[in-house]
Amino acid sequence: MASVKVFGSPMSAEVARVLMCLFEKDVEFQLIRVDAYRGPKRMPQYLKLQPLGEALTFEDGSLTLSESRGILRHISHKYAMQGNPDLIGTGALERASIEQWLQTEAQSFDEPSAQMVYSLAFLPPAMPQKLNNGDGDGNGNSNGSNGTRAVVNASAKRVTAAGAAKEEEMRKLFEKSQRELEKLLDIYEQRLEEAEYLAGDKFTIADLSHLPNADRLAADPRSRRMFQRRKNVSRWWDKVSQREAWTYVKSLQRPPTSNGAGADAAAAKNQQQPRSGEARDGSSDSHNYQRDQYADASDGGSNYQRSQYGEHRDYQQSRTGDARY
Repeated sequence: MASVKVFGSPMSAEVARVLMCLFEKDVEFQLIRVDAYRGPKRMPQYLKLQPLGEALTFEDGSLTLSESRGILRHISHKYAMQGNPDLIGTGALERASIEQWLQTEAQSFDEPSAQMVYSLAFLPPAMPQKLNNGDGDGNGNSNGSNGTRAVVNASAKRVTAAGAAKEEEMRKLFEKSQRELEKLLDIYEQRLEEAEYLAGDKFTIADLSHLPNADRLAADPRSRRMFQRRKNVSRWWDKVSQREAWTYVKSLQRPPTSNGAGADAAAAKNQQQPRSGEARDGSSDSHNYQRDQYADASDGGSNYQRSQYGEHRDYQQSRTGDARY
């Protein structure tokens, strides 16, 4: 049984950062998926670990942490001899640079990028056309309408007004976030003219920490232009977003197939990417992940192991029996 456990949803930016780091460092871990909507209300076991019900809880033996960047530091230091050796740097100067850019992400990138992701969920892909109420008197009432139709029309207007108000609120939030991110990305553009990555010429946790929110912005045509029109930022993003460890995290973010664990494991094998095996008993689902082994276990759990970080993939069955909360 893996000593490292991650409680949370892979869709959470906090959780995704930690999963990415674990894959980069080739650390075996157990992912216990926490329902993002019902959350701690249904999990007294989880609240014992995390009384505040945070989106992320990380266990490594007797140590429990809940702040994603602190967890990145912990993983990179404790498992320094495993996987990618460059995540935290070696010399004092290199580590200082990593820490500087990690703090820049936490203080200047995280909030506006998260706000932009949030606002995009409420904004239409294009400006809506003016409401067309059809034939009528110009006030939204059809000619010859009865009282019932008038009531329905009035209700629709209230809904439309509320929706318009929300859209305007989100548009302002988007524009505010965009202004902040544009300024920051100009700084990144200058920095990346000098170096391959933010902290130097190696991929580190300073780059890694940007991935969850940046991935969502780069996937949306309304926001991806911020990356595309900056040559160095665009080049940097292409490199970091295509790292194999990140493709593994994204595969965990996809919903399982309706055919269950066996189908997901087979799909993972065929696609050369890990997929989460899902139990179908309504409650049990837990997985051990390490590099390069994907297999569906008969008792509803799956063990994923990446042994050589993308060079080859062996599929071996194993068993886990922990609960999904």
